Order: sequence, then structure tokens, then C-alpha cells
Amino acid sequence: QLVESGGGSVQPGGSLRLSCAASGFRLDYYAIGWFRQAPGKEREGVSCISRSYTNYVDSVKGRFTISRDNAKSTVYLQMNSLKPEDTAVYYCAATFSPPGDLPMNPMSPMEYHYWGQGTQVTVSS
Repeated sequence: QLVESGGGSVQPGGSLRLSCAASGFRLDYYAIGWFRQAPGKEREGVSCISRSYTNYVDSVKGRFTISRDNAKSTVYLQMNSLKPEDTAVYYCAATFSPPGDLPMNPMSPMEYHYWGQGTQVTVSS
């Protein structure tokens, strides 16, 4: 089970930290991805992390940081310098990856098999 938290409403330039808490499986055997979906748009990959690698979509590079705490079974997405176009429902997702690699196409939702319920992020003045 994956449960996201930390969403909310902020002004442009603000920060939020999203958390994805995993239960029922060993987090270090899984790659975790953060995705977002804005109204009327397709779900897009934002960032992902395995035991050995991280990846970011170009639009968030330098602003977002993904990290994981396996002891707490939690993955975080620190989001700084938020922009109105970051407004979306954010989801975390997991895929089994015992070697510690990222999926072949790490930003594709099709690579991930377990999903959280989502948390809303709204960036507006």
C-alpha cells in the first residue's frame, strides 16, 4: 500500500514536501516514481528513484529533489520554486526492482504496478 501526503496550496515560488509511505513490502526492493496529473491532461512522470539511481523530468530539474528513507519506508519529493504549472494531483507508484535499477522507461506510468491515491498540489497567487 502507498499513501501520499504533504500536498496543499502555496503561492508561486513556495515549497512543499510530499511523502509516499509504503507498507506491506520492502521499499528497498522497489523503484518509486512520482507522477502528476492536471485536469484534462495525461498523467506524466515527474521523478523516480531506485536504490542506485534518480531521474527527473526536465521541467522540474533543479527545483525538485527525490529521496528515500528505507528505514521509514518513505519516499519524499521536495518541491521548491513552485510554479502554477506544477498544479496537479501527485501520485506515487512502485515497481519491483531488486537489482536497484530504474525501469526501462522510468517516466512511463505503464512501468509501475502499485499506486497511491494521490495528493493535490495547487500553486496559485
